[in-house]
Amino acid sequence: MVATFADSIEDRSARGIAAAVGRMITRGDLAVGTRLPTVRELSKSLGVSPTTVSEAWQTLTSVGAIDARGRQGTFVRQPTGPGSPRRYRRVTEGPGHFALDLSTGTPPSALLPDLGPVVAKVSRQSLTSSYLDNPVLPQLEARLLDGWPFAAEALTVVDGAMDALDRVAQVVVRLGDRVIVEHPTFPPLLDLLDELGAEVIGVDVDDEGPIVDQFVDALRMQPVAVFLQPRAHNPTGVTTSSRRVKLLAVELAKSNAIVVEDDHSGDIATGGLVSIGSSVPQRTVHIRSYSKSHGPDLRLAAVGGAGHVVTAVANRRLLGPGWSSRILQAVLLEMLDDEPTITAVASARTEYARRRQLVADVLESRGVVVTGSDGINMWMTVADERSALVTLAAQGIGAAPGEPFQVRRDTPHLRVTVGLIETDHERVANQLAAASGGSRSPRGHR
Repeated sequence: MVATFADSIEDRSARGIAAAVGRMITRGDLAVGTRLPTVRELSKSLGVSPTTVSEAWQTLTSVGAIDARGRQGTFVRQPTGPGSPRRYRRVTEGPGHFALDLSTGTPPSALLPDLGPVVAKVSRQSLTSSYLDNPVLPQLEARLLDGWPFAAEALTVVDGAMDALDRVAQVVVRLGDRVIVEHPTFPPLLDLLDELGAEVIGVDVDDEGPIVDQFVDALRMQPVAVFLQPRAHNPTGVTTSSRRVKLLAVELAKSNAIVVEDDHSGDIATGGLVSIGSSVPQRTVHIRSYSKSHGPDLRLAAVGGAGHVVTAVANRRLLGPGWSSRILQAVLLEMLDDEPTITAVASARTEYARRRQLVADVLESRGVVVTGSDGINMWMTVADERSALVTLAAQGIGAAPGEPFQVRRDTPHLRVTVGLIETDHERVANQLAAASGGSRSPRGHR
């Protein structure tokens, strides 16, 4: 048994050992009930410290993959997951009393369409339905498919982008599987992948999207899935270029990985939508959320693409919620073709771009490095994360710490939801610059 472990474990860090054993469990090489080697036995065989193996065992225990029974030993069990969104909590745990809270990542209500007239129209329709009706309103399905970025084999509707990511990940990712994400990326996604016991590979992002050389190296590790944000990337604000998508698609065509695209900003993004699905439709799942563009409490996102994945998601939901409210689906359908709504969303898109540019201009003039050009969030470099947060808090401004967004330790950053800055853009931007700890004085000052 010990020799089998030694042959299967290449990366002998705690994380590498945990991931390798997780893959052995997922493949069935280690059946439920199998007694694992002791910490001392395995550490001696691998040539690592007992502390390293102990940390690996703790990781596997935290996702419910193994069960420590004292003197009886440690045994393989079915993973259950701890359900602890530690990164997400770090982003949202502030005191909540800021005069200007730029930590939330949510759109301001003033720039959302007015739901009242739309709801009034829908209320005059007959929405009485049966448990046996289609989970997706046929008219909404047709409308969504008409604007999908590639020919989707199947489509369903779920309760928002994070619900979509959760359900798709549950279908394609197993304990110990490797997955690629952008670095940095959305903290709840990292929490979710941790809970599933996945080994996460972070690929850096530049102004055009994921860096190709790093992406190629990551694909050599045979990931089962790749999670991407094609536009208005959260937190960096980068929109992937069509040129970069073509290069990534060429490499993905050589792999078996499922591509999961999270288009969370939708119609408020200024960048054009490009999709890996145009080249690899049979292995791409595209998620389109309407929370930031049409209203967070609509709680609706469409999931379309690879038929075997989308169908599995829809079938699993039949054993839980069954479907997303058809009343809300009817509201969304009405909004998609409602002229006042279309105008409101277009105005919001223009205003977000204006607010972002006003802040970016000041920060860049002060020597503060920011990334991207799209969406409601901005990723800014700071000298010290904690110091920057405290400095801003003292001035009544909240921001999100950068560490929860990072796959690995990197340069300190803050994520700032600049879309929430309605007025005094120059003043707020100068406060952000001063808090960064590495900025120059404004032009004309010493």
